[in-house]
Amino acid sequence: MTRSYLAAPDLVWTGHINARSEVQDGFDRSRTVRFYDTTLRDGEQAVGVVFSADDKFRIACQLAELGIGRIESGFPRVSPEDTKAVERILAANLPSEIWGFARAVKADIDAHIELGTKSILIEIATSESKMKAYGFTRDKVVARIKEAIAHARAHGMRVNFFPVDATRSDLDFLRAMYQVAVEAGAQEVSVVDTIGACAPEAVEFLIRQVATWVGPDIPIHWHGHNDFGLATAAAIAAVRGGATWIQGTINGMGERAGNADICEVALALQCLYNVPVEMDLTKARQVSETVRKAGGYTVDRWKPVVGDALFTRESGAVASQFHMPDAIEPYSSKLVGAGRGIVLGKKSGLANIEIKTRELGLSLPEDKFAEVLARVKDRSVTTRALVSDDEFRSIVEAVGTAS
Repeated sequence: MTRSYLAAPDLVWTGHINARSEVQDGFDRSRTVRFYDTTLRDGEQAVGVVFSADDKFRIACQLAELGIGRIESGFPRVSPEDTKAVERILAANLPSEIWGFARAVKADIDAHIELGTKSILIEIATSESKMKAYGFTRDKVVARIKEAIAHARAHGMRVNFFPVDATRSDLDFLRAMYQVAVEAGAQEVSVVDTIGACAPEAVEFLIRQVATWVGPDIPIHWHGHNDFGLATAAAIAAVRGGATWIQGTINGMGERAGNADICEVALALQCLYNVPVEMDLTKARQVSETVRKAGGYTVDRWKPVVGDALFTRESGAVASQFHMPDAIEPYSSKLVGAGRGIVLGKKSGLANIEIKTRELGLSLPEDKFAEVLARVKDRSVTTRALVSDDEFRSIVEAVGTAS
């Protein structure tokens, strides 16, 4: 059962210009956009990241809570640890569909068959560059995808055809490959921007082309990377073009510049385009933190959706407006389950002192705010850091004692 989410209008403060037809036209809002998460496979390809089987199981459980429609469990032939992870995820009976990943190689598919995977994404290169790198000819690619899909279908598996480097492939050959895959039994297809080289306008064009090639009954997935910083924009364009599934990862992690960040895509679709999505973004920060800890990395404090400082204010000019969230934020912190707060530092103003004093229940006359602010700024500049609540208490106490 699809769980559909659409942000309440009173929690989104993006302005009237987004309501223009030039922005909103072209989206099919009768369908909920769903997400295929590949954090456990493509995300783990980020340099230096190694997830344990326990990590993968924990992440999969939280992805299901987030509302992810499909979770790619991994590639069991990589290692015994990956095999163990796939086994545990399949056995958990999560509400999300569990999909496997395989090359167009019988042994890859058999590994999933043995584990009980019911749905599988099968990849093979289709661009001239990638085929040359692998030593493939066009005839070999056609033969291998026919054989692989037929083998998976013969074992009752649902198949998604995943043409690697589709966005740099010859369009006539790519069209032929989609048709070969569908004729061989693929029930779904992906449009794959393997090296993140496709502009959003080109993405929309290609999705529309593929839709005419495969027909209305074949769901289309978009799989994009972020090499030009346009992964979210490209995913939005794919949805406008007719894609109903967006593939990506938590935190946008992955090889090179990473994959599309599915939480960012979900937020933009809801808040900017009024497109319903299958994702409970109030759970996004929790799964983001779990993935970061398991992967041993951090994200920028200002990162959309999950950044630690998204709803934290240091600037005095901004703090003076803190009582009106819509004046300083484009959407409510409630949408992503985040708290709001004021911190103290070099850029703070009198409003910060007033708010922080009230927050901590401290007694400080208003005529002492300026002196406390001066000491806060001095401490922050000296330490090149924010002033902690304990430090602030000490400053307030010192000012009070001096008076």
